[in-house]
Amino acid sequence: MTADPSRVELPDPSATTRFAEDVAMALKPGDCLCLSGDLGAGKSTFARALIRAIADDPELEAPSPTFTLVQTYPLRLPIAHLDLYRIGSPDELDELGLEDALAEGAALIEWPEKALARLPDDRVMLRFDGLGESRSVTVAAPAGFMTRLERSRAVRRFLDQSGYERAERRHLQGDASSRSYETIRTADHEPLILMNAPRQPDGPPIRDGLPYSQIAHLAEDVVPFVAIARWLGAQGFAAPEILAEDFDQGFLLIENLGTGGILDADGRPDAERYGLAIDCLAALHGKPVPGPLPAGDRLHHVPAYDPRAMQIETELLTDWYLPWRRGETIDAEEREAYLELWRSLFARLEQAESHIVLRDYHSPNLIWRSAKSGFDRLGIIDFQDAMIGPTAYDVASLCQDARVTVEADLADQLLARYIAARRKADSDFDEAGFREAYAIMAAQRAAKILGIFVRLKQRDGKSGYMRHLPRIEAYIAASLAHPVLQPLRFWFAKAGISTSES
Repeated sequence: MTADPSRVELPDPSATTRFAEDVAMALKPGDCLCLSGDLGAGKSTFARALIRAIADDPELEAPSPTFTLVQTYPLRLPIAHLDLYRIGSPDELDELGLEDALAEGAALIEWPEKALARLPDDRVMLRFDGLGESRSVTVAAPAGFMTRLERSRAVRRFLDQSGYERAERRHLQGDASSRSYETIRTADHEPLILMNAPRQPDGPPIRDGLPYSQIAHLAEDVVPFVAIARWLGAQGFAAPEILAEDFDQGFLLIENLGTGGILDADGRPDAERYGLAIDCLAALHGKPVPGPLPAGDRLHHVPAYDPRAMQIETELLTDWYLPWRRGETIDAEEREAYLELWRSLFARLEQAESHIVLRDYHSPNLIWRSAKSGFDRLGIIDFQDAMIGPTAYDVASLCQDARVTVEADLADQLLARYIAARRKADSDFDEAGFREAYAIMAAQRAAKILGIFVRLKQRDGKSGYMRHLPRIEAYIAASLAHPVLQPLRFWFAKAGISTSES
């Protein structure tokens, strides 16, 4: 179903380039963009700018396919650029590979009028009018595409209003959530990061009249990110500076902390960098626990990582991972036995040390800044879901990094280093209690991640996370070796999940 057409005014060639970037940021596989208009109306200029934006290469030649009929670009999002002016029959589309191109990427089609009956029903029509410097484009497309395009154009308006009127936008990354990120470049500033985090709908109630996001205390807007970033900065840690914000739309313009990671050249944990990361945690946990935190004219109350939140996360293993592994659902009795074991473990955490839990403190979210010194060498970039809970959680998140294998020897060294730092700062630090909490939270986190990665594949079509399952399975087996987890270890063995650490 096509939404009402939208008209965009492009007063000069640079406006056409910026509009092409806006469209590029909205594209996804399967999009078929049909460009129509008179000769010289700007179709080829738009197509070239869009391809260069996706390629992140302003010098990419991107020739017109007038004579070749189709030009393909194996980019982050594969692009097929077709010109149908010279085809003799719409049937020639079969030879140009449009169907295959749309299965993997997007297509730009000039002179679509030559084969409209053979083009997808959900095509996006862009009609270019005008000659010389000033042009306009009328967009007619299905509602889904128009929603994506309007979101992208809202980003552009946010940048304009923030003083970055001629900024260049480039895709940076997406993540396991609905957030996405862009690199923002201007002639006068170092590159910045645009966070695009639309407010998350609560979803249907699933327990006690509450949706999953509220039970698990997941951030539903960008207010927590801003509040915690500024608190971390005030405590002497390298969180991004917030340069501009739109809380209602979910846009943030933030400092770019760099691209260096804490892995070595071979993609393995760098002991020095992981060592600094564990030192940062030890220092963080020696700070006063934060109370309500300001974010602009709003106040963020850091929620408690309570047993209900921990519990619903562990259920991801029985709801997603175990049915996938077995090929069958889990009966109610077996599931209840599993949950009761966790209830007993969470009760033991009532006496555990609590502080702010950043929640995703591992290699993808830690930036190495070799030109800096002290804790400023380690940039921290993902903490919007932070809660107040057992300090052991983030230590386990780092020592059992979900994205890269931390060998047992290094994990033991990091854990000992953390404990030594805490005992040096506080002679009353309870090492035995911390190690017990560490085992519980490491197993809880691993159970949650196993479920999340299977859910990402089965529900969201994101299969890339499945390659991490063997690592997480090994981590949970290692955690189950702690005596306090022996009953849970027996349950895992009965459920057919290996508890061997090999």
